[in-house]
Amino acid sequence: MKYYGGIEAGGTKFVCAVSDENFEIVAETSIPTTTPEETLEHVFAFFDQYELVAMGVGSFGPIGIDPTKDTYGYVLATPKKGWAQYDFLGNLKEHYPGLPFAWTTDVNAAAYGEIKQGAAQGKNSCVYLTVGTGIGGGVVVNGEIFSGISHPEMGHIHVKRHPDDTFVGTCPYHNDCLEGLAAGPSLEGRTGIKGQDLPENHPIWDIQAYYIAQALMSYTLILAPEIIILGGGVMNQDHLLLKIRQQFVDQMNGYMETPEASEYIVRWGLPNKSGITGCLLLAADAAAKV
Repeated sequence: MKYYGGIEAGGTKFVCAVSDENFEIVAETSIPTTTPEETLEHVFAFFDQYELVAMGVGSFGPIGIDPTKDTYGYVLATPKKGWAQYDFLGNLKEHYPGLPFAWTTDVNAAAYGEIKQGAAQGKNSCVYLTVGTGIGGGVVVNGEIFSGISHPEMGHIHVKRHPDDTFVGTCPYHNDCLEGLAAGPSLEGRTGIKGQDLPENHPIWDIQAYYIAQALMSYTLILAPEIIILGGGVMNQDHLLLKIRQQFVDQMNGYMETPEASEYIVRWGLPNKSGITGCLLLAADAAAKV
């Protein structure tokens, strides 16, 4: 039997899974993200039990994706202690010589999972945005993960400030980029209350929706995807999704024709499974290329 391996590598935890050739998961584990050496020790202990034919890795970033550069396969400028400039893919390949690998970001893997088996099934293109502790986005165009000189960093675009917002922002690089103003920590930073504990009528949700909708408008104007998918812990708020859709319509102001907001901006179809599903699907793609 063919076994595919998948690693959804996050800054907090690694989700590792093994599936059969029908993408039915036969084993799965969650490993805390500590030092690279300690984390990979547990990763290897899990996967060494199986005879894999390929592995797909979706990593927190930024990461090196250009195979012609020395930084290919590395985690780059991350604030995660011990992981900056770490040769993640190289260490995986050293432990599993000859194994085909797919290598991309965690959000790209999630976008791929959603277009193949989730909320974007039947579409040729999508944007997937996760809003949680951070904000990151992945893009699929013509059924393939999009990249250029690097992968998209959709959480770090600059947004116009809400007129009632004086919060400095939480991003250590840019302060008031989208992530700095709209990721989960910004909710607690402004209010002293965790997002899941904030009442629905708190004015912070209007500010939150303003920034996210503004970003979605920018992605739409630049990429014109067939659908936009929102995931992550912050998006567990039903009322926030409704506010984002309305803000998107208001801010677009009729300029560009898009599907109805309720069909165009949707919640993930594979809650908490988009990334690992995408990794396993990418592993199969890598195996097929050999």
